[in-house]
Amino acid sequence: MTTERQIIFHGHYFQDFYLDVSDNVREKIGYVFRVIKTVDKVSEKFLKHIEGTDGLYEIRVDVGSNIYRIFCCFDKGNLVVLFNAFQKKTQKTPKHEIELAEKLKKEYFTLKDKQNEKERSNKKRQKL
Repeated sequence: MTTERQIIFHGHYFQDFYLDVSDNVREKIGYVFRVIKTVDKVSEKFLKHIEGTDGLYEIRVDVGSNIYRIFCCFDKGNLVVLFNAFQKKTQKTPKHEIELAEKLKKEYFTLKDKQNEKERSNKKRQKL
């Protein structure tokens, strides 16, 4: 079975990161995104759940000896929502990066819930 996931970003963090990296890093990010979009069971080499979190994942991009991480989550299974990203310089992922990703994830779902509630309210008014 071929999976077709959609990748979106929440906030400006990923976009800021992406514009700041070199062309070869962008190419590798593009390759990893294509894998995530089309492969049913993505290897942990590219996508790994972050232990101790509720549904937060890291997209793993290695270019030469440089390591990059992009935090994300799934929404409705086939929608990947990107949050913050950074170049990893130590063995352990910095706690403040995980905390920022968790905050952005919560913000994303809060905004989505408000938008869905507004749409339901508008539909009820249209029926009246």
